Parts: sequence; C-alpha cells; structure tokens
Amino acid sequence: MASNLSVSSSEFNDKVLNSDVPVLVDFWAEWCGPCKAIGPAIEELATEYAGRAKVFKVNVDNDGDLASNYGVMSIPALLVFKGGKVVDQMVGAAPKPHIAALIDRAL
Repeated sequence: MASNLSVSSSEFNDKVLNSDVPVLVDFWAEWCGPCKAIGPAIEELATEYAGRAKVFKVNVDNDGDLASNYGVMSIPALLVFKGGKVVDQMVGAAPKPHIAALIDRAL
C-alpha cells in the first residue's frame, strides 16, 4: 500500500476537512481482502485526479476514532468529502469506474 496516501487522525482536519478540492477517503485495514483488492485502483485514481481531487487512505486499525466519527461499520468504506462534509459514500469493493464516479459527482 502506498503510505503517501495515508492520513492519520492528527492530519485529517488539515488534509481532508480543510481541502479546497473534493477528497475521497478509503477506510481500510491490512486484514481486509476486498480493501486490498481495490487498493491499486485507489492509488491510480489518486494520480489521475491529482490537482482536481485528493485521495487518502485511513487504516481503521490505527485510526479507529475517525472510522467511528463517520459511522464506518464495514470496510472498505469510501467517503467523499467536500467543504468539510461527507457528500457521497460507498461501502464494499467496487470496480474502478464506480469509484471514479464518486469523485466525478463531487467535482
């Protein structure tokens, strides 16, 4: 997993809630098979949307407080933030075009 996409509780406000562009946050864990399955797509989207949107990953084992703050019960959970609020979300693994559509709707 690309650690450059990781965001922790201490950075979350700055990187996600205060972002001037939409942010896709992937709540995941090492032991989650579906999370690992969509990992490469998440990383590709981070590159493809650079400058228009941001993509981060939250490891729920390390930052469970963030997961509970946003009601994440199942992972992978993909939440889209815009202007500091959740504007869209998807639970479960999905093909890359479906994940891209989440970002597109927030742009």
